Amino acid sequence: MTKITRISLWHVPLTSHEAYYMADGKTCDTVETVVLAIDTDDGRTGWGEVCPIPHYLPAYARGVAPAVQEMAFVLLGADPVGPEALMAQLDRHLQGHVYAKSAIDIALWDLTGQVAGLPLYALLGGRRAETMTLYHSITCIAPDEMARIAQETQNQGIRQFQVKLGADGDWQADVARLRLVREAVGDGPLVYGDWNCGATSLDATRVGRAVADLDVMLEQPCATIDDCARVRAATGLPMKMDESAHDTASLLEAHAKGCMDAVAVKLSKFGGLSASRRARDLCQHLGAKMCIEDTWGSDITTAALLHLGASTDPARVMNVCDLSGYVAPRLAPMGPVRKDGRIAPPEGAGLGVAPDRHSLPEPDMVLD
Repeated sequence: MTKITRISLWHVPLTSHEAYYMADGKTCDTVETVVLAIDTDDGRTGWGEVCPIPHYLPAYARGVAPAVQEMAFVLLGADPVGPEALMAQLDRHLQGHVYAKSAIDIALWDLTGQVAGLPLYALLGGRRAETMTLYHSITCIAPDEMARIAQETQNQGIRQFQVKLGADGDWQADVARLRLVREAVGDGPLVYGDWNCGATSLDATRVGRAVADLDVMLEQPCATIDDCARVRAATGLPMKMDESAHDTASLLEAHAKGCMDAVAVKLSKFGGLSASRRARDLCQHLGAKMCIEDTWGSDITTAALLHLGASTDPARVMNVCDLSGYVAPRLAPMGPVRKDGRIAPPEGAGLGVAPDRHSLPEPDMVLD
């Protein structure tokens, strides 16, 4: 039986290639990601990563290490193969803290894949897509500049565009953002406006009604499912849920209230690959399209979400995200990259990517 012998943790700052401005004064520029390594007695290392953004979810990078330390006595000496059994033990020991558990769960899946000699997509349901569609997220700046970015990325093969809204609190500017991006990319590509919970139902409804003649979707305008459902009903526009969709109960509620045409299944919101796979299967049953991704991060979390996406019914995958393509440095420079607006999961056993341990600084925490 394989046994866990050591847990190491690093904090690595990731800098966005361009600052992301969002509604309600939220920004994303340089964010700290947490890299986790779980070593075993047979010489293997499983890698995990979580990059929480404090204003996005009730989570923060420096909260991961204390939570991991609390869970260490359950992990050390345990068998990592078959992650869900060990994750169930962690849930019994420490309720919540799913973002910290996400990095652990990814590392356990990496080890399980290595022991099995299989890529993770083979263990998560089997490969159902060779490549997957990417979207490109456009920071909330001047409407004409956002349209230029959309056209530029469309020329690189991107066919789905997330338009950040609300950074200036001007609902009419948000109308212009959606109109100009829609015009810039023409008919066919998917365009959706994302407030990241930062709008009132009134302002979101005004925007939605003003662009109701366009082929656009709205994403999580308000902080509650009830308000999002109100906007969905008032505008008649399809809606994607994000921040409010984080467990079985919230998925069922959003579906029942008719505002979950699409949904973001993000690893750290649910607690890693194990919980996200269960959410994926429920969303397939409910009929929602999925954006399979994570809150932020680099190559490790990107690899994990790509494996989950590749093992999902392609008819239900709206898009995935190459998070590592938005930030520097790359943790694993040989990790997957976008090509013609699409991306493939890594090959090789487990995640199929690993940082060069020698390129990392001394770990900030070692437990053994």
